[in-house]
Amino acid sequence: MTDLVPVITPAASVPAVIFTPVERIVRLADLGIARENLRHGEPPDDDIPTLAATLKAAGQLQPVTVRPGRGKKEQAFMALDGRRRRLALALLLEAGDIDEDYPVRAYVETDPARQAAAVLLTNTAVPVHVADIIAAIGRMLQSKLTIEVIARALGYAEIEIKRLAALAGLPSAAIVALKSGRMTLKQAKLLARLPDKAEQEELAEAALDGHGFQDWRIIERLDDARVTTRDRRCALVDPQAYGAAGGRTETDLFGELVPVLLDPDILTEVWTRRARGIAAVFEAEGIAVHVTAGPEPELPDDLEALGYVYGGSLPAEEMARYRAQREVYNERVEAARVALEDVERPDAADLAIVDMIHARIAADQTGCGGRVVTTMVMWPASGAGVEVRCYTPEEPEIEDADDEGEPEASRRLPTPPAYAPPEVQAPEPDTEGVNHALHAVRTDVATRGLIRALADDPGAALTALVARLFTVLVRRAHVARSDSALAITATGFNPANGRVIDALDGEVRRRLEDRRAAWEASGETVIAWVHGLPHGEKMGLLAELTAVSLDVREERTFSIRRSARAEAAELAALCQADITLHWTPDAPFLQPHSKGLLMGMLETMGAEDERTKSLRKTELVDWVAEQAASRTWAPASLSWAAPVEEDGLDGADSTGRDDVEPGSDSDDGTGAFVVTPSGQAALESCAAA
Repeated sequence: MTDLVPVITPAASVPAVIFTPVERIVRLADLGIARENLRHGEPPDDDIPTLAATLKAAGQLQPVTVRPGRGKKEQAFMALDGRRRRLALALLLEAGDIDEDYPVRAYVETDPARQAAAVLLTNTAVPVHVADIIAAIGRMLQSKLTIEVIARALGYAEIEIKRLAALAGLPSAAIVALKSGRMTLKQAKLLARLPDKAEQEELAEAALDGHGFQDWRIIERLDDARVTTRDRRCALVDPQAYGAAGGRTETDLFGELVPVLLDPDILTEVWTRRARGIAAVFEAEGIAVHVTAGPEPELPDDLEALGYVYGGSLPAEEMARYRAQREVYNERVEAARVALEDVERPDAADLAIVDMIHARIAADQTGCGGRVVTTMVMWPASGAGVEVRCYTPEEPEIEDADDEGEPEASRRLPTPPAYAPPEVQAPEPDTEGVNHALHAVRTDVATRGLIRALADDPGAALTALVARLFTVLVRRAHVARSDSALAITATGFNPANGRVIDALDGEVRRRLEDRRAAWEASGETVIAWVHGLPHGEKMGLLAELTAVSLDVREERTFSIRRSARAEAAELAALCQADITLHWTPDAPFLQPHSKGLLMGMLETMGAEDERTKSLRKTELVDWVAEQAASRTWAPASLSWAAPVEEDGLDGADSTGRDDVEPGSDSDDGTGAFVVTPSGQAALESCAAA
């Protein structure tokens, strides 16, 4: 006899009532239908024969709920819940498939209150484990029952029966592991997607033996050569265009993974055809356009790629024009993305993309001093449909300064002259009759006198510090000790293999370039210009200079700079640093991460989705970037905040959740499949089945 202990939780102020139903085996001949049954006296419905067939094929899965009989006119046990199952068993008895001694599992309710509850509430016992339902479906299929018949008998939608049937085809070890809790329902679905039965058996046996379930093996297998609707080409190729070209799509049986495109060659062909139509506009303008959905093409060695231009490489006026062009380009990227969402108007989207590329060309040409873009490479992009890179011919080196005989087009554009700042008149040293030792003594004492004077004047010291930092970090001049009164040195953060992030340090660098332009326009020395700044401006400049010299980079995992990290934690606390105020993880940042780390990011930010398991690396990178942006999220590894120790969470599971409900993905036992109201009694029959 099995003791089952469900818990009924009424209002929060009322303590939970714990009951222990008693399960018994009763003879079919001793089982009747109680008068208080809500459908007592109703004739059998048309699906009772189908229910009888399922009972015969799969057996009884869940007990009926009965009360003891009363008087001589009632059988020994009367069904409060289970009328349809009793009628179905009567059909089997009439057909001779079973006899009156057929054992029926039943919960016997003796308490009047619980008898009344059993009449009004079905499934008062612990719901059947999903593994038992899967096994029952398998037995029904072996008995030649069709999906349609099983669905009608149980009250399930046919798609749910198809999903259960797919799980029923798993090795027996997988079903046992699922019921014992050594495999989750998610993992069982993942296993069912694996075509190799031998590998299914191997993974199921390992899970059953307690060695864990190797999700990664299946995910990697499914990822191989699979192209999904998250592919970057799909931004320009909508499902209708792909299907019209003969492309086939496979949807996930369990509705958890993104659809798979079975004809990637067709996808490439459709994307290339549309991209070439866009490229034709620029080819007509004399630009050579290479369209590729794969590796970048081989280009001549004499071409120079154009990219983002940061301050200092252009005169102030040209830099202002370049930044304005970049703003126009960013606006047109967003316009192209919005236009592509309207799949009914592809022509409008193509025009928006053409405008976007024109803006990119204009910006790149402005950034390279007006040199002409002659070549362009175009490849798929997830947002605006296409991404382009512009190229211009390398400028020839002109060795002879006399170029009067050369055509104008072949001459190198003149480099803007370097800015020569003014210098204050300084007294000439008195070196007549003075040897080196004496000169050293004199300058030594003079230095110490200036140290004392500067120490007594904080305002002047602030000016000196800011001016020196500006000279080192912005002018990039007079770095050597011999060229400056101050021996302070500093280095701007700019590692060789790093990248400037526009919304982060890129913004600081732009501010400093604006400061440089303002200083050059003033015609003053650095010290005079800094001293003349309002105090607030001076402090802002000091903050920018200090910030751009910050360096907490670590090149190796074993080269941990603990003292630098401690300082960074203090600074982060002082300025309440939060990287998500300005930036969230983008594709260049996410690309070096493994798929496992990317999936972990989605789990951490609460954006788990079964469909992501089928994504390729580039698709997954785009998905994580999109989810992070929508949630304004960045990984904890990008924060310098000191760790906060937290007490344990009472009443929460290992994930910190205390609200896990039966039937959710984290509860792989009971209630994982919900029966429609019309099929509630039919599910009871499956439980009896």
